[in-house]
Amino acid sequence: MTRLSVNINKIATLRNARGGNIPDVLLAAKRIESYGAQGITVHPRPDERHIRYDDVKALKNVVKTELNVEGNPTKEFLDLVLNVKPHQVTLVPDAEDQLTSNHGWDTIKHKDYLKEIIKELKKHNIRTSIFIDPVPEQIENAVATNTDRIELYTEYYAKKFDNNPDEAISSYIKSAHQAFDSGLGINAGHDLNLGNIQYFAQNVAHLNEVSIGHALIAESLYEGLPKVIDKYLKLLQ
Repeated sequence: MTRLSVNINKIATLRNARGGNIPDVLLAAKRIESYGAQGITVHPRPDERHIRYDDVKALKNVVKTELNVEGNPTKEFLDLVLNVKPHQVTLVPDAEDQLTSNHGWDTIKHKDYLKEIIKELKKHNIRTSIFIDPVPEQIENAVATNTDRIELYTEYYAKKFDNNPDEAISSYIKSAHQAFDSGLGINAGHDLNLGNIQYFAQNVAHLNEVSIGHALIAESLYEGLPKVIDKYLKLLQ
């Protein structure tokens, strides 16, 4: 079964919009785990407009499943994750003012840079994953960085899914086989939702984990977190 990691950034966004501590990010993480999610994902950004660095530190003592921390490996980010030592760090090539992630790493251009960062993370026994587009050359060079996993960036899939699911999934099927044959674990995320997740999970082999935030939290406004998380878990089986 593919594991479900719930990104709770949007819960922090709602809290920050009003100030104070409602909704409580730590309580939300606990509840989400109790509803069956197998991981919690956060993506702190330099401006702390949603998840704050202090949230990440506090979550380390709360999350009982797996804590996945995403972000651009700036000095501040690396200091944070080396202090917290989450189960997994996902490296994402975001600009400082990025609204949301919109592309994977150029692993050809940044291979040596990523290799050094991953080496340091592995010294601290932190599993590493790098955000990547479903392109053969990028996966080939990702292997050379010594990362443990890749996270396939799935916006392309989500955009094309409604009109042509076979075309939408094609490059991801090939990428997953290539990554698996090269010894990499496979995660996926971005714009996955209840409408497109099952087809993706059924067709992309060796899928370890999906990280879903915006859609899952939005869907939960209508049906509630317990029901929506249960639906995802069933669709991922």
